[in-house]
Amino acid sequence: MSVTALKQATAPIVIRTAQDAHRAALDFAELIAPGAIERDRTGALPVAELQAFDLSGLPGLTVPEADGGPGLPISVVADVVRTIAGADPAVAQGPQGHFLMVDALALAGTQRQRELIFGDVLRGARISAALAERGGTHAQDLKTKLSGNGDGGLRLDGRKYYTTGSLTSKWLGVSALDRRGEAVLAFVRRDQPGVTLDYDWNPMGQRATVSGGAEFGGVAVDPELVLPWGVRFEVPQQLGARAQLYHAAIQVGIAGGALQDASWFLTEKARPFFEAVRNGWAQSAAEDPHTIHRYGELATRVAAAEALLARAASKLDQIGLEPADAEAAAQGSIAVAQLKAFASETAVAVASDLFSLTGASAADERYDLSRHWRNARTHASHDPVDWKYHHVGNYLLNGVAPPNHGQL
Repeated sequence: MSVTALKQATAPIVIRTAQDAHRAALDFAELIAPGAIERDRTGALPVAELQAFDLSGLPGLTVPEADGGPGLPISVVADVVRTIAGADPAVAQGPQGHFLMVDALALAGTQRQRELIFGDVLRGARISAALAERGGTHAQDLKTKLSGNGDGGLRLDGRKYYTTGSLTSKWLGVSALDRRGEAVLAFVRRDQPGVTLDYDWNPMGQRATVSGGAEFGGVAVDPELVLPWGVRFEVPQQLGARAQLYHAAIQVGIAGGALQDASWFLTEKARPFFEAVRNGWAQSAAEDPHTIHRYGELATRVAAAEALLARAASKLDQIGLEPADAEAAAQGSIAVAQLKAFASETAVAVASDLFSLTGASAADERYDLSRHWRNARTHASHDPVDWKYHHVGNYLLNGVAPPNHGQL
């Protein structure tokens, strides 16, 4: 595949191997990179970019082989996400919920659900997750209800927030409480009557995710498109770890992208500090000994984050979607927690220290270099790293397994 082929695609490109996926990610990143600054400035919905993603073959990466997909491991997804996030982390975040929903269907979906929804995915459809809510004691304090409609069917009522990707996806996986008070996932189409999506998204970073809200007013739900959700977190699981791995890969990509822009500015734009020139230490910004030291330090931290990403992804590959026992699940969650905490801090640090390296001229808005810090800081707010370190320390010191929920 090439960027030209991706632009001209009218049907999803077939991906079968990790090499195919890596090449597709590189091409997609090259395609979206030129528009990253403009999307950051305007917060415009990346419709064309996500359509290109849908036709790239990348949405089907983890669809099991038994369902017609390539059944590639989560490490391949991590590599793809890191690559795309280096070009534009907002676009990279768009499909995050999709891969979580694919995991849920692969783990617990019925034959009909898999045939219908996986069939759509392999034809270029994307699923978005509508899980978080506002107004409760926390984001997972569910108020959305799935109830009977009086005719033997079901109806969905409620409001969600942070529904990243929903404005351009085909399917929505919506968490709700059923008539017994049990948490379930209901799959509905984005264009169904009663589904209302909005642009209620005005953050300082990750602007083009357009992670606004979704309202469901009496949406008809096929009872055969509902699967248990809460019970998945009553047994050892890796849904949370795999979802967090995706988020961590975005942070690693942001760090790499910021470091790359720092290198470009230092070698192409910045002037050396006058003391370095007067002392005969440097004729260019990149020769300044303090700059060399700081850049080397940041590059090492990025390399460490990339290594932790590879390590955690490999661990999850070994464990699989359905861990053998609670200890295996704990090890996967801890590996990802270490990665997520370190990658979040690294991305913020590199994106900030970029300006220490490059000087005042880099603050010129025409370069939009502040987007790296704003994206890193906004995305890192998804969940607090202090809780990651807490669970890591408690596990390693006291043998206390991390809690079994969707953010670990």
